[in-house]
Parts: sequence; structure tokens; C-alpha cells
Amino acid sequence: MTEHQHDHDTHRPKATEHAHVHPRRADLLSVEEALDRVLGLVEPLNAADVPLLEADGLTLAEDIFAPFDIPALANSAMDGYAVVVADLAHASDATPVTLNVAGQVQAGQLPSVSVSPGNAVRIMTGAPIPDGTDAIVPYEYTDEVERHTAGTPITEIVIRHAPFMGDHVRPAGEDVQQGRLILGKGRVLDPPSIGLLASFGYANVPVIRRPRVAILATGDEVQNPGEPLEPGRLFDSNTYDAGAAVRRWGAEPVLIGIARDNMEDLRAKLKLGLEADLLITSAGVSAGAFDMVKDALSELGSIDFWAVRMKPARPIAFGLLQAPGGRRVPHLGLPGNPASALVALVQFGRPAIAKMRGTTPAPLPTVKAVLDDPIHNTDGRRVYARVALERIDGQIHARLTGAQGSNLLTSVAEADGLAICPEEELVREAGAQVVVQLLDWKDHSALLTDQLDITK
Repeated sequence: MTEHQHDHDTHRPKATEHAHVHPRRADLLSVEEALDRVLGLVEPLNAADVPLLEADGLTLAEDIFAPFDIPALANSAMDGYAVVVADLAHASDATPVTLNVAGQVQAGQLPSVSVSPGNAVRIMTGAPIPDGTDAIVPYEYTDEVERHTAGTPITEIVIRHAPFMGDHVRPAGEDVQQGRLILGKGRVLDPPSIGLLASFGYANVPVIRRPRVAILATGDEVQNPGEPLEPGRLFDSNTYDAGAAVRRWGAEPVLIGIARDNMEDLRAKLKLGLEADLLITSAGVSAGAFDMVKDALSELGSIDFWAVRMKPARPIAFGLLQAPGGRRVPHLGLPGNPASALVALVQFGRPAIAKMRGTTPAPLPTVKAVLDDPIHNTDGRRVYARVALERIDGQIHARLTGAQGSNLLTSVAEADGLAICPEEELVREAGAQVVVQLLDWKDHSALLTDQLDITK
């Protein structure tokens, strides 16, 4: 099952000298209106405690306050000697000062001795500071190496440096003070924040759990990769690029197979999808004679809209399906043609998953580029043209990735972004400036410079 044939139409429109803009298609939702409806019906998921290492990339479900100071005790920033500053006021290479060594403290130990005038305590990096300490003198400013070389017991030490008060002493609470907000609700956890939680002893952390996204293909003509390809059939690509995309966006894809063109199989497969947090289907939402997905979905819940003023991907369904236990499962019905399906998933699936994960849905970053090829708009929909980007003489250029038919997956595979031709424009000519959404599975670092205008 495929989209309407006009999504394959790439010929130049027959524009008259007076026809500079398209009339607005009032019968279709704009992309913004459709997205508002999607986000209005999708809710953040519930919180769960997960092991710390499994929380990377997940959203913190509550504020985290420091239960104690870090460091908990004042400690040494260097290997050296804890001293009284007044003892060493005139110490130098020319006038070294000899102090008694009263003891030693290592990291992980509490001091058993204190520092008093005329005495020093040998100390390791990270070890708690003994009472009476004014400063730490690094061992490089002493004769410790010479004593070790000579095999002399270190009962006294010669110091050739006059320290300042507090030298190399890390005060308690220098990094974090008890009671401080260290990570706020809504923070997406990353390696440093996970390390910070570990430093406070957290083995588990409360996060918005990862969404489970069920993905279902439909149609008698579709079969699974790995099987011998039968005449007249095609392999299911929509399930796999959608699954890879939702995994990249922080969700867990659940592949539930292919529903055949009969209501019994379609109902059974759709009900499997109701066990997930979001159901994504591909094909069966256009006006084709065998597009039964609409009927099956209507039996299971309410459909909010069926079509969007965009190209590719006009036939898009979204609504809520009734699941056991009173749950309502959002459903996103993608077109069958693979380029259309992936463009629609980027525009609507990506922000929906972001909201479910407890984050603020953010649009894709965009760049301004010079068009190398014209973008024709044949029927007053917003065109998302698949383009490759290249920096030439300090400017970003966008060229179409070949033919733009909605069935051509290579047009997306070779694209760095989606160049936008607004609904009302008949054509965006070559040489004109265009806004390009950057596809977030591509590496754009070679294009990004201080001179590049990047917006979010």
C-alpha cells in the first residue's frame, strides 16, 4: 500500500505569469498544527528507579540535593608534608628549615596525630588534613628523595620553601556543600552527572523510564529481511529505519512484525502494539482500496487527524488507542513509501518521544544554505526536499539528492538535511537561500564553523 500517486510528481508546475504563490490548503493541517495536536496528546512517562549505569541518556525524575559535603573533610591536594606556616616563614634553598616528622596519614585514613610547631606530618594526596595544619608543602621542596636514596629513616625532614596559609589544602565542601541542588528534575543524565551521583553513593537513580515503541508494518506485499524475496514483493525497510531512529532518540523499539491485508491479522497485531507506550505503523493510512488500517484503528480508539500539509508524507494518522487497564496508547500512522515515512517520523515521532522521555521537544537545528537546484512545489504543501550539504568558498550549498519521489529511500540515505520550501511558494529557485533542517543521525561537524549561522 502506498501514498497517493501525486507524491511521486516531480515535474515543473504549469505556472502562469500571475501565479506566483499557491493558495493555502485549508483542508489539511499545517505541520505546526499537527505537531501541536501530537504533543497535546502525548504525556511524559512515569518514573522508575534504574541502576546508575543504565541511566545514561535518561531524564531525572526529581531534584537531587547533596546529602553531605564533597569533600567531606578538608584534604591534601598534594603528596607532601602538613606544616605550621610560621615555622617556615624564612625557609628557602639558602636557609632550609628542619622539622620533626610526627607521623603519616594516607588517603582513606583519619589522622592519628596533629601538627604542632616544629613538627610536620607526612601526607598523601586526598588524605584528611590533621588538626593544626596551615598548609601542605609538596615533597619536591624537601630532601625526601635524598633521604630515600640514602636509606635514611624519615624522622625529620628538611624544607626549602616558605608556604602561604592554605597552600594545597582542599577545604571541606569545596566541590559541593551539603543541601545544595546538584542535579535538577528534567536533567538528561550524562557521564559527568552519573559520576556525580556515584560520588554521593547512589546505586540507583529515579528517572523517566525509556519509552517502549512498538513498530508495525502492514501490507501483503511486504516481507521480512532475511527471507527469500518472492516475486512482486518487497522487503520491509520502514520497520528497520524507524526502529533505528527511535533507538537513537532514546526509546526502546519493539518490532511486532507485518500485519497482512485482512482485518483479523491486523486487529491481532495492533493489539500487540497496545502493550507499548507508543505504536508506530507504516502504510494503510491513505485512500487506497485495501487501506484497512483506518478501520481497525477506529475500532480501537479515536483518530485525531489523517493528513498534513507537507510533502512528502501527506497521509499521516495520529490518535489515541484504548489499551487494557484503561491506558491510552498514542498511535502514529506513517505513510507506506519509505522516504515519506522517515520524513514524517522525523517531524512527529522524534518530538513525541522527547516529550514521553520527560524532555522539552526541540526542533532540529537548522542552517541557511544556497540552493544549487530548484525546489518545485506542485500542490501547495510544505516541501521537505532531501539535500546534501557542502561548504564551497565559505558558504553552505544544498543540492538535491537526486529524484525526490516519496518511494526513494536513497534520497534520504544520501541527505544531510531537509530543505524547506514553504507551502505558498511555487518554486524556490537555484541560487536562493533556503533553511535546512539538519538530520540528527548525520555528523555535521565538518560544516560547522564560527561563521556558520546555526539556529535551534
